[in-house]
Amino acid sequence: PIHGEYSHLMQHKELAEYMGMNPNHIFVCDIGQVLELDGKSCKKNGTVPAGRVLVDGYGVGDVGNIVLRDRKLLSESGLIIVVAAIERESRLVVAGPDIISRGFVYVRENEHLIEEARNVALETLEKCQDRNIKDWNTMKSQVRDALNSYIYETTKRSPIILPIFLEV
Repeated sequence: PIHGEYSHLMQHKELAEYMGMNPNHIFVCDIGQVLELDGKSCKKNGTVPAGRVLVDGYGVGDVGNIVLRDRKLLSESGLIIVVAAIERESRLVVAGPDIISRGFVYVRENEHLIEEARNVALETLEKCQDRNIKDWNTMKSQVRDALNSYIYETTKRSPIILPIFLEV
């Protein structure tokens, strides 16, 4: 049996030969390979740029590698959203953080894990406050890193972690 990306084409070639077609009149081309026909003959003649095109339902080729990587990660490990309301000037947490899980774990069966993740996020935000870190991106990065470490140590999975801070 033939394996690989072009095995079905090779099976068609073998079938044509079995049916009596001249092997010199059978062409199996790679993606992008030019097959030149002039009405009297046929030959392979160079290549053109070609490749796979991904269709996302609305457009052709508009889905990039980063989007595909994120979709793959979401499908394999899920998403955790961390939501907190933080006072604008002091950067004190006034509400939350709340943990929202999608495609990661069923919250009702993993209340301890979610509660502990909430505590890790809160402790990290408090450490940012103690170190006078006021930059939103740094705070989000610190929370993301701390949760990623805790969750990986606990579950051996790496969901996408999305911190959302509401400024009040």
